[in-house]
Amino acid sequence: MSISAADVKKLRDQTGAGMMDCKKALADSNGDMDAAIELLRKKGQKVSEKRADREANQGVIVTKISDDRKKAVALELNCETDFVAKNEEFVEYANGFAQVAFDEEPADLDSLLQGKIKDLTVSDMLKDLVGKIGEKIDISRFEIMKADGDGEIFDYIHPGNQLCVLVAFEGPVQNSEVAKDVAMQVAAMNPISVNRDEVDASTLDKEKEIAKQQLLNEGKPEEIAEKAAMGKLRRFFEENVLLEQKFVKDGTQSVQEYLKHSGTPLVKSFVRIQLGGN
Repeated sequence: MSISAADVKKLRDQTGAGMMDCKKALADSNGDMDAAIELLRKKGQKVSEKRADREANQGVIVTKISDDRKKAVALELNCETDFVAKNEEFVEYANGFAQVAFDEEPADLDSLLQGKIKDLTVSDMLKDLVGKIGEKIDISRFEIMKADGDGEIFDYIHPGNQLCVLVAFEGPVQNSEVAKDVAMQVAAMNPISVNRDEVDASTLDKEKEIAKQQLLNEGKPEEIAEKAAMGKLRRFFEENVLLEQKFVKDGTQSVQEYLKHSGTPLVKSFVRIQLGGN
């Protein structure tokens, strides 16, 4: 049957697929628009399967925070090339998936993939996007954060959308610039915990043993090495625990001292996501 240019354009506008792909889908479906869309979606699924072994190590990280700053989501959407990652439509999809995670609060990635935007599941939308763009595309992870009590959450996204931080404070924050400073501190210094009490005991034991062995190798007696190792452990806290780290904008004070001097509540928790990280 004859396929009109208007129908091809309409299908292309709805799906974003290539002109020839749209024309063929309409021809194969005898001009049925819904059937043609389904054919294109199936094509997208095949593309997805064909590209399953490709590396999707580019992409973007986006965040969504409630107006009252009580809940936030960070989500990483991956693709194969930096060119696609910078595409506005790709970023829009990432924000749409983050909105689903924000609204539905899925327990895991599989649950998120079953979430819906209008009549399509996130999984189906990813397949459509693969068919439209022609690259392997997937959601690698997402994080949901909620503030306790009267606490508030702030975010920081590093230029390029490849690194983001969510920080929850123990109470209301009067100065958003201070919150941003702390989030940037997390981005730059990559702490392992908010305070030393949160550091895993096995990590401390390992660091202490390493420090002690170094001192023994230097010829220090066992008793002295044991005490000196505790001093090295304090330096470990200063380098790896957020509140004890030197504030990057003013090395004369710790992050905790900076918060105190600015009248800002302490940090309750944080999430740091870097593109392609664990």
